[in-house]
Amino acid sequence: MAFDTPNGTRGGRQPGRNPLERWGNQRMADRIRRKGSRGKLVLVTVGRKSGVERMTPVQWFPGEGDAKLIVASAAGGPRNPAWYYNVAAHPDRVRIEFAGQRIDVTPEQLHGEERAKAWRELTTRSPGFARYEKTTDREIPVIRLTPR
Repeated sequence: MAFDTPNGTRGGRQPGRNPLERWGNQRMADRIRRKGSRGKLVLVTVGRKSGVERMTPVQWFPGEGDAKLIVASAAGGPRNPAWYYNVAAHPDRVRIEFAGQRIDVTPEQLHGEERAKAWRELTTRSPGFARYEKTTDREIPVIRLTPR
């Protein structure tokens, strides 16, 4: 399915814009890659414009089988996170890393009833995402990552 969620016109502060946040995300990503972290993984993408490998720590939820679900919430910001566009541009070059593991994955954005069902489940587990949904006017994408 297509990665076709448009940006919104309102929302919370877009995360990841200042050097301190980027530094903190890098430290967190390094720790998750080495030791793991409950409910977190490192999403590795290739920049759609730069072609440079990018690492982003994200929360994950169990999907069907070995699949993992991640959410492009951007903390309820008006725009989709940069990694969303990187995944869309280079879906064949996406992997996840945690606790010393590197797994190539195939990303797929969920739509329609499949997304609605997944959204209900993950907002039950993590109510913060429901708050993000109220902050922004864009539909927050849910992405399934299936091991290749």
